[in-house]
Amino acid sequence: MTTDPRPAKVKKTRLAGETAHTSHVVTEIDDDDPDFVSAIGRGFALLRCFKHNTKVLGNKELAELTGLPKSTVARLTYTLTKLGYLEFLPTTEKYSLGMGALTLGQTYLAGLDVREVAHPLMQALANEVGATVTLGAHHGQDMVFLDIAHGNQVFMMRVAVGQRVPHNMTALGRSYIAALSEEEREAFSRDYKKRVKPGDWPQVEAVTQQAIKDYEKYGFCFSLGDWREDVYACGTPMISNDRSKILAFSCSGPIHEMTRKRLIGEVGPRLMALRDRVHATLGGVF
Repeated sequence: MTTDPRPAKVKKTRLAGETAHTSHVVTEIDDDDPDFVSAIGRGFALLRCFKHNTKVLGNKELAELTGLPKSTVARLTYTLTKLGYLEFLPTTEKYSLGMGALTLGQTYLAGLDVREVAHPLMQALANEVGATVTLGAHHGQDMVFLDIAHGNQVFMMRVAVGQRVPHNMTALGRSYIAALSEEEREAFSRDYKKRVKPGDWPQVEAVTQQAIKDYEKYGFCFSLGDWREDVYACGTPMISNDRSKILAFSCSGPIHEMTRKRLIGEVGPRLMALRDRVHATLGGVF
């Protein structure tokens, strides 16, 4: 069984406060939706600025990352702190994520049946091929790890559930892009291009086109030292029956063990079989 790589049509949005060189998005604003509350969108945009390697930020940094006025950022961080989604650190006069954000994340993960079904299969594959197997989902500008299984005690990728990784550099993200319909991919590219330096875009576009070709040929995409120079990986998407959701699985290992030949001949097909088994067990609903 294979899954159809064409999810449902998504809304077109404009991105507020973004330029060609910014690396973070303020928020997605639906111009056609009068019920969309921009203030809430901007609040969540601030929360998305906190990442695995960016755990503490001040108002000035948040304003620079989002393009929002400092006065707006100050009001938002004050409100989010009062609600428990941010924690103020007096010694540095900066913020970190609060318990409220953790609670939301844990509640979301607890409700994911796909993790319960996928994890034992992921762990079995990780153990058998001596690699790291991950499950991820698209969110905002990045892919987010939903689950991780390590199978190589010597080589253990330093990644964690909830950590974000870039679309274009990872097998996880490339497989998500490859699973989009042509129309959705064009919209995704227009949006993504705004976040890339003009001189870098031709290479980004070339890498994306190669990922699509690989997906059409093999059923999975590669990342051969692109995200981490010592890591080779492959990734494959899983699309829900109603085509409204795309998740992705990836398998990563050290380059001296996880060669391209091995990815094509062994690891990739086994990752696809894992994907198909999870999809079938869930009945394509997740």
